[in-house]
Amino acid sequence: MRLAFTLALLCCCSPALAWGPLGHRVTGQIAQQHLAPKAAAAVQRILGVEDLAEASTWADEMRSNPAPFWQKTASPWHYVTVPAGKVYAEVGAPPEGDSVTALQQFAATLRDRTASREQQQLALRFAVHIIADLQQPLHAGNGTDKGGNELRVRWFSKDTNLHSVWDSDLPLEKALSYTEYSAWLMRRLQPADRKAWATADPLVWIAESAELRDRIYPTENRLSYDYIYQNAPVVDRRLTQGGLRIAAWLNEVLR
Repeated sequence: MRLAFTLALLCCCSPALAWGPLGHRVTGQIAQQHLAPKAAAAVQRILGVEDLAEASTWADEMRSNPAPFWQKTASPWHYVTVPAGKVYAEVGAPPEGDSVTALQQFAATLRDRTASREQQQLALRFAVHIIADLQQPLHAGNGTDKGGNELRVRWFSKDTNLHSVWDSDLPLEKALSYTEYSAWLMRRLQPADRKAWATADPLVWIAESAELRDRIYPTENRLSYDYIYQNAPVVDRRLTQGGLRIAAWLNEVLR
């Protein structure tokens, strides 16, 4: 059932999906390794035997839940909209909320000693997912094409869209498991980058993604090895940053 649902997610054109299971688990694996002792203890108290790699895909998996919360309320929490030439602070969140407002709510829940464990589980799992989402350039959408979902492209011999290429096709090109991929990234992480990238500020992540977004739109709709060559390093960097930033955010909230 879980595999079938995951495959369905990969085929979905909703702007709410990012990275796919592989990318999210890579960020969760990296984050788990960079938790401060207090944050690690809090995560274990909230999630039990579940680690951040497992928790990272939960928010997408729950999109099949027919409850109004998942079908309507939570849907806008996976992305932000930043028109070209703007910054997030200029446009802010829409009335229904977005990733930034959701993270604010989740931080409050995780800090609330009266919140139930179930409430904190939802907050923690969703926050881990959203932080990774915001590293995917097309999750800082420009407001014109649903984060690249409406831009049809041909990926080698497959008809798809630009958002799906970034969600899954580019990360899957390495043919690695999430543990192999995260280990590769960690071996290449320089101390200076580790320090510079470990910011818990969503406005930093969003500004970076919006800048990248405006550079990753292809000049033609047939994508293959050239597009991988140009953008695979970006994917690697954003996944690494996602993991470090999940840890930084949790270390700040759960201290």
